[in-house]
Amino acid sequence: MNSKLRRFEILLPLQFNDGRDVPPEWLAEAVLEIVEHFDAASYETQKVEGHCRHQGVLYRDNLVKIVIDALDEESNRDWMREYKKRWKQKLEQLDLWLVSYTIDVD
Repeated sequence: MNSKLRRFEILLPLQFNDGRDVPPEWLAEAVLEIVEHFDAASYETQKVEGHCRHQGVLYRDNLVKIVIDALDEESNRDWMREYKKRWKQKLEQLDLWLVSYTIDVD
């Protein structure tokens, strides 16, 4: 491949901060929204355990990871930032962890 690619990884919680379970259909919706935009995504169902202290409160999260490989374009970065913003609000989170980095695919 000659195109420069960027990998996005976003962690989504399995529970709201108050302990209620996130409806499974919401997580499916989150993945399908990405697939609709980028035509592909990987969804890692193995639980990732996260720990974060915010204003003296320790939060422990059970998370899943969505991985997206896309062209390294500012429009894709902007779309993912908006995605994070929407889902952060919907999932009632203090923050969502979104990382990205360039990749080479052979």
